[in-house]
Amino acid sequence: MAGIGPLTQDWEPVVIRKKPPSAAAKKDEKVVNAARRAGAEIESVKKSNAGTNKAASSGTSLNTRKLDEETENLTHDRVPTELKKAIMQARMEKKLTQAQLAQMINEKPQIIQEYESGKAIPNQQIIGKLERALGAKLRGKK
Repeated sequence: MAGIGPLTQDWEPVVIRKKPPSAAAKKDEKVVNAARRAGAEIESVKKSNAGTNKAASSGTSLNTRKLDEETENLTHDRVPTELKKAIMQARMEKKLTQAQLAQMINEKPQIIQEYESGKAIPNQQIIGKLERALGAKLRGKK
């Protein structure tokens, strides 16, 4: 290695700087005051809906008005009285309890209770099962 010549460093210096100030830091009170002292122009704009939640709730005002104006009474269909009585009569003729009938059609006893009390929402599959188990026609009687 002797005879090659003097060793020199050919690296470039690397300068590490901080990140430029963020938008929030530019709005900081200290920075604004320093800019005023330096004589720079400062523009302050007040946002029209600042501090409120108007942007989040503005889309719902139309829907709320429509809902308020809605007068239609929306309810689920209930089991008609004729069907309730027909189920009870057919079950009594077969001398079955609600639990036994429920077991025959693979449903919970509560379902039979709801149908006989008129609280259930009619399901054609269940009514079909009841017709087969009781051997009586429950639909189409009028």
